Amino acid sequence: MELKLPFITFTVFHRPNRRFSLLHRHHNHRKLSCQLSLSSNSDELQRKTLETLEWNRLCNHLSPFVSTTMGLSLAQNGSIPMGRTLDESQRLLAQTTAALGLHSPLDFSGVDDVSAVVEMAASGELLSIGELCSVKRTLRSAKRLFEQLLEISTDDDGRSYPLLEILQNCNFLVELEQKMEYCVDCKLSVVLDRASDDLKFIRSERKKNMDALDSLLRSVSHKVFQAGGIDKAVVTNRRSRMCVGIKASHRSLLPGGVVLDISSSGATYFMEPKEAVDLNNMEVWLANSEKDEERAILSMLASELGKSAAAVNDLLDKIREIDLAVARAGYANWLDAKCPVLYSVTNDDAFLVDVVGIRHPLLLEPCMGSLKDISGPKSGNSENLNEEAGIKFFKELPDEVYKLPVPIDIRIGHKTNVVIISGPNAGGKTASMKTLGLVSLMSKAGLYLPAKSIPKLPWFDLVLADIGDHQSLEQSLSTFSGHILRIGKILEVASKDSLVLIDEIGSGTDPSEGVALSSSILQFLKDRVSLAVVTTHYADLSRLKDMDDRFENAAMEFSLDTLQPTFQVLWGSSGESNALRIARRIGFDDKIIDHAESWLERLMPEKQAQRKGLLYQSLLEERNRMGERARLAASLHSDVMDLYHEIEAETQDLEWREKALIAKETQQVEEELDLVKSKLEAVVQEFENQLIIADIDQYGSLVKKAESTIGTLVESHRPMLDRVSEDLEVMHTPQPGEQVLVKRLGGKLASVVEVSEDDETVLIQHGKVRFRVDKSGIQPTVGIAADARSFVKKQGRMPGTLNYLGGKKDEELSYGAAVQTSKNTLDLRGMRAEEASHTLSMAIAARESHSLLFIIHGMGTGILKECVIEMLKNHPRIEKFEQESPMNYGCTVAYIK
Repeated sequence: MELKLPFITFTVFHRPNRRFSLLHRHHNHRKLSCQLSLSSNSDELQRKTLETLEWNRLCNHLSPFVSTTMGLSLAQNGSIPMGRTLDESQRLLAQTTAALGLHSPLDFSGVDDVSAVVEMAASGELLSIGELCSVKRTLRSAKRLFEQLLEISTDDDGRSYPLLEILQNCNFLVELEQKMEYCVDCKLSVVLDRASDDLKFIRSERKKNMDALDSLLRSVSHKVFQAGGIDKAVVTNRRSRMCVGIKASHRSLLPGGVVLDISSSGATYFMEPKEAVDLNNMEVWLANSEKDEERAILSMLASELGKSAAAVNDLLDKIREIDLAVARAGYANWLDAKCPVLYSVTNDDAFLVDVVGIRHPLLLEPCMGSLKDISGPKSGNSENLNEEAGIKFFKELPDEVYKLPVPIDIRIGHKTNVVIISGPNAGGKTASMKTLGLVSLMSKAGLYLPAKSIPKLPWFDLVLADIGDHQSLEQSLSTFSGHILRIGKILEVASKDSLVLIDEIGSGTDPSEGVALSSSILQFLKDRVSLAVVTTHYADLSRLKDMDDRFENAAMEFSLDTLQPTFQVLWGSSGESNALRIARRIGFDDKIIDHAESWLERLMPEKQAQRKGLLYQSLLEERNRMGERARLAASLHSDVMDLYHEIEAETQDLEWREKALIAKETQQVEEELDLVKSKLEAVVQEFENQLIIADIDQYGSLVKKAESTIGTLVESHRPMLDRVSEDLEVMHTPQPGEQVLVKRLGGKLASVVEVSEDDETVLIQHGKVRFRVDKSGIQPTVGIAADARSFVKKQGRMPGTLNYLGGKKDEELSYGAAVQTSKNTLDLRGMRAEEASHTLSMAIAARESHSLLFIIHGMGTGILKECVIEMLKNHPRIEKFEQESPMNYGCTVAYIK
């Protein structure tokens, strides 16, 4: 009894615990099964969403821009990686931006997909020389790619660092690559003698043995030939043994020889002489030893590679990551796309989604340059395609060939959780919804978006779509059943950071039940997901906005003039049914239309319907006016940016142009100096000639005449403004308090304190110091240019003044800033007058109205300048012209009407 009591107590005590343990394990098992089921459903829904949004087709667009077979495989399989977090997606976008900024293409040549070779090595298989060489070539190319990125990053102030960062901490397995280089010759596909001492010794002995064997057989074959046993001495190889050829009738010449082979005619025997047997045996043994040693070396290299399999695969992944970044950059150039701004769903921004002028990337394809024009990487060989990736292929074709997809604006407020889009069939509802889903996936994968301005949208962890017919005869599912089954799975896996897209929600059943079910689903979604966008024909769903501001309405615009959809989304509008208007416009029976309108009036009060229609039309008109203003503003902005980019391009080579201009001006000055020297020499020579024949009393007049000629010559080659300025400086009388430039102080400013009337001195103050200087030692700071123009006006017209033709100065047209660029400059220097006139006439005819033309004619004899001025005076398109100024000698500016 005492023995049983503990047993009974033990049994009764532990049964409940065992049962609890079983229940607990069963609960955990169910919980784990539920999690696995949700994960499986999530993966399946994501796969179907990618299929619905044609993600594979979009990934294929990257195929021509990749440079490695690894990247090509991902693009063709639709496996372009997406960021699993917001940070990962932003890192992918940064890589794309860095690839766009590369000033030289990256070199991917030599990179092969050696993952299969590495897997064979890791499993202990023996690798061939070619397979080892492909690994060695890939390792060396990866190192070269890193060095190229390092050099580029140094030159571009680190803008390419996101690409350099990928390879920065990689193991390039330099020792393994050097060991392969030391052991194997990839060009000849042989194992080198230096790979091991045994191999070197075996090959040395084999060479000695072969030399001896070859010498012996040649001697024997020569003797057979001399004895008439063969027509020509023959040494050959049969059955891996060296032998000689001999006629069948002369076999006796080689007693003890072994017949290895017989010719097809039977007339010639191939025999191994008795003396060569040992040497041939040695050759066979050495050849086998050599193969064994080579196999051992290749096995050692394969083993080393197998140990480094993880590092090699990691390196391949990093190279593929860089390749895809370059491909995304090429695709962005091809689309002329913009970099999106991604942020967390919880970010309290003005708009949850703000994407302006977005076009569906797949609908753009027919309007772009063919992707087939870009050759992708060949199988088994990595080709560098970065040069093509940097070329833009966008081209707008005529409307009769292709119609460009209409850009749409997607602007959804941050407080909105559900958007209900209504509108007619074929109006663009589904396409607009697909565009939002696809651009969300693209931004997650680091792809730029084909939008007009910088797109801003949240990062969604899942994009789940129910679009299309889900009818299945195998599963006995109707369209409605498949539709509801798919939505049920979406509701199970969707999270607070998810985007849900549902096309024609609640369709395929009774309208009243469909509205009720759709309303309940949307009420559930508004609390469950970040954003849900649904399309519907149920007008009652638009009233949800009146009850909850987390709902938003949108409608597809329809033109009553053309009876065609405009494919524009009207956000905040529930739209208007145009069925009766369309039916009447296309000639439907008026009696039927009238009867339908009478029924409609019973369902909707007349005033309310009229007011709604008028409000809708008013909003459309206001929208058109705002659109016109936006287009005008965009046009003005485009003109300003064109001028900005043109000026920026001009400034980039400003230093080179300055040096070229200095060199040209120096050459002109040297030519002018040579001309003046020759003229001076002529004056001196004439003076000396006349001095010889002149009388003494004529010497004075000859000297004065020569001095006058030389003075006139020197004066004629001084710049006009310099002469005027010197005269004005002498004529100028400084006044107390005036600011002047002091030559003794290096041109620094000083104030005039007192002007002496007794002598030509002026008391000036510079800082706290006062001192006197001569009037010639100071120079006025302002007014000199105006005085110069006034002075020259009395003598003649000064360069830089305007000549108005056919009108007054008050009638001057607006020509904007007079900025000289390469596009509005015409250089006539070096041309004859007739050629210059023709060239100038063509240039004026080609210029657009209200533009400037800078005409460079130089400072030579003046004939070309006179020709230009005369032509400008008489040309009907010239409003006015401005001759050369002190800052722009040799150039006349023409103002085109």
